[in-house]
Amino acid sequence: MSWVLIPQGSHFPITNLPFGVFSSPGRDQRIGVAIGEQILDVRAADEAGLLPDLSGALRLDTLDGFLAAGRVYWRGVRSRIAQLLSEPAHEPVVSGMLVAQEDATMHLPFTVADFVDFYASEQHATNLGKMFRPDSAALLPNWKHLPVGYHGRAGTVVVSGTDVRRPQGQRKAPDASEPTFGPSARLDFEAEVGFVVGTGAPGPVSTADFAEHVFGVCLVNDWSARDIQAWEYVPLGPFLGKSFATSISPWIVSLDALIDARTDGPAQDPTPLPYLRSDRRWSLDLALEVTLNGETISRPPFASVYWSADQQLAHMTVNGASLRTGDLFASGTVSGDSPEQRGSLIELSWGGKEPITLTDGSSRSFLLDGDTLTISATAPGVDGTRIGFGSVSGTIQPSI
Repeated sequence: MSWVLIPQGSHFPITNLPFGVFSSPGRDQRIGVAIGEQILDVRAADEAGLLPDLSGALRLDTLDGFLAAGRVYWRGVRSRIAQLLSEPAHEPVVSGMLVAQEDATMHLPFTVADFVDFYASEQHATNLGKMFRPDSAALLPNWKHLPVGYHGRAGTVVVSGTDVRRPQGQRKAPDASEPTFGPSARLDFEAEVGFVVGTGAPGPVSTADFAEHVFGVCLVNDWSARDIQAWEYVPLGPFLGKSFATSISPWIVSLDALIDARTDGPAQDPTPLPYLRSDRRWSLDLALEVTLNGETISRPPFASVYWSADQQLAHMTVNGASLRTGDLFASGTVSGDSPEQRGSLIELSWGGKEPITLTDGSSRSFLLDGDTLTISATAPGVDGTRIGFGSVSGTIQPSI
């Protein structure tokens, strides 16, 4: 229990305590922790001598120093904040360090070092295979042997609420002899879950060491220009069709808050090679919800994702690639078995052949200028609670 008033159904009960970075009138950019509809000003709490600071890490304007400090420190700070927000004796002092979320501006919470995006949902990969290779096997031969992924562009990762400008690029219609240049006509979202690396290390990093290096989890929208992507991706994969923008949620939920959300994940056949095996995989039971202009269009289940986060981490470092503080890797589009669980418009509209109809009578195959796409998620928390991630949202602006 907390002495802070927490509304029923809040994403941020005392069992969550996600970290982010905010500013507000009278407060410059600084670290905060969400509690109910409030934000604890971590810098103010540290300056009052209430927190175990490490070389000023809690007084910085990003989470970078905090993330680099390691798991023992993460746990110590989070435990102390839980104490400050639950014990009534602290209320007279700490209540003055709370800021209403509605009065705050959220910022990118950490400096993104590298960004890797995977293709870990079997349902998503199968759907795209059926669309693009109808006369062949839906999954390519390597898919069930390794987590397929690509290295993205860290510099265009943006925080939720940042507008997304429609990208331009080369496109080629199937019946055209030459490509054309112009704004993407098939702009899409991808509902994903991201993992934020705290402590760096030289590779390889084993599945067993996942929790020593990964601080927590956020939501990701890997915006995708499907027409640009389709023309450019052979033979090297995604490039300009992906790199124009990737949005993340402002709050990072710690692995400790998600301990009751861990699940076994789908059975894997064939058995993965030894470096991808784990005594217990880091699959998570997260319920995602996607809304378009405020209307729910999909509910993807993250528990169905085939390759778990610890396997993704092990694979992306097995060749010796190093981890750095602030590395971000994402699951790829999350889709479930049923049509209403598909995590992208290219699946929901089946490549544009079956547009979805909204309650206002309009239809969508892909995103239009002015559309606002929002992804949110909840998960089981400790002590039978339900915790959330807030949301990641972006509005499409016209091409330049």
